Amino acid sequence: MAWTKSPQSLIDLFDKSVPSSVTVARHKMFGYPAAFANGNLFIGLHQNDFIMRLSEEDRTRFSARYGERIFEPMKGRPMREYVRLPEELLADARKRAPWIRRSLEYAERIKPKARRKK
Repeated sequence: MAWTKSPQSLIDLFDKSVPSSVTVARHKMFGYPAAFANGNLFIGLHQNDFIMRLSEEDRTRFSARYGERIFEPMKGRPMREYVRLPEELLADARKRAPWIRRSLEYAERIKPKARRKK
């Protein structure tokens, strides 16, 4: 199954949502916009989904509030630690921002990824 491009409206929303920080780098991952902290993916897009990496504690809190929203890019292949944002968060920057901040803070606490040699 071929993946579809993210809609421009979602790409624009992602662009507005990426926090400014010296630890944040933006790259594409599998052709989709993504943001990394210390080399660790913390938010990104995949088709029609805006995804976010959360600690176990925050995922529990997130699931209690928004339901189980595990990110599964391929059927049967969930990415642990990643959730899909619900429409409620996509529609409201004030509600979305604290979750993105938590995601960034979590990624900053993870051991930095070693740089690959070119």
